[in-house]
Amino acid sequence: MKALRTGGGLSVRIEPRALLVGALLCVAALLVAVVLIGTGDFEIPATDVVSTLLGNGSTAHTFIINDLRLPRVLVGLLVGAALGLAGAIFQSISRNPLGSPDIIGFGQGSTVGALTVIVLFHGSAVAVAAGSLVGGLVTGVVIYLLAWKRGVHGYRLVLVGIGAAAILTALNGYLLTKADLVDAARAYVWMAGSLNGRDWDQVWPLLALCAVLVPLALAYARPLRMLEMGDDVAYALGVRPERTRIVLMLAAVLLTAAATAAAGPVSFVALTAPQVARRLTRSPGPNLFASLLMGATLLIAADLAAQRAFGADTLPVGVLTGVLGGVYLLWLLVAERRAGRI
Repeated sequence: MKALRTGGGLSVRIEPRALLVGALLCVAALLVAVVLIGTGDFEIPATDVVSTLLGNGSTAHTFIINDLRLPRVLVGLLVGAALGLAGAIFQSISRNPLGSPDIIGFGQGSTVGALTVIVLFHGSAVAVAAGSLVGGLVTGVVIYLLAWKRGVHGYRLVLVGIGAAAILTALNGYLLTKADLVDAARAYVWMAGSLNGRDWDQVWPLLALCAVLVPLALAYARPLRMLEMGDDVAYALGVRPERTRIVLMLAAVLLTAAATAAAGPVSFVALTAPQVARRLTRSPGPNLFASLLMGATLLIAADLAAQRAFGADTLPVGVLTGVLGGVYLLWLLVAERRAGRI
């Protein structure tokens, strides 16, 4: 780790390994994205994909890539980045590797909002996305209030969130029993968590939200790092703990809800990405940017693996991330138990 001092007296910490990991993740995400764009029933070589993206492709390639496949890949990158960043925020705030949006109820809350629109109001795709956002926000407020006791801390947030997740999962099951056959089938497809059929209508709203929320969250990276040392220490260092916590939790809830609205409840990316990023960077602190890049890379890599193994549009990416994430969760629980933390 190196420290650089600017002319105005501002000290900036540079961590070479973290920078290297971030650069490698960016390259990996771009390479996987190019291969994924070329994958499908009509295979396109990587060189032709790059040429088409630069505006030099044939008419057929331009249509297939720009209209059909590029939006899907962009949604995958944005959803993975949003979930990875949200997971890093919640794990840092709770100081618990299990403090992930899909473990502590926020993903389930977004699902309740979407299912309510699908089952009760037969809403359009836009209405389903709006319902997912509202459901995530309401869940976030309720969990925050229930976990509040002279502040929101650690295991209390996780335990309240796990209880809320159980209730919301039951509510999702109840909503499905009330749906007719068409709406139930539509709901099950959405709940699988999939990038199939995603187009520019999903890209632009998600991109707009990420353009606002990602810089906001990254701007709070240093205060969040101070919070990991405890509220008293953070306050002594000039950080307002509760305001920082509220702003970051709001950003993380919105990122989770927006990702869920765009691709359905893709599980375990928010849990896994921050942990893998921290192990790669070997850097203390929340590792927000590395987690963001890791989430994007993991999700599109999972989608590529699903397409290569089972064919295009056969296996929803949420199924594969759920299987891999479940294995990782079991390993994490064993590791935490051996370390004496649970």
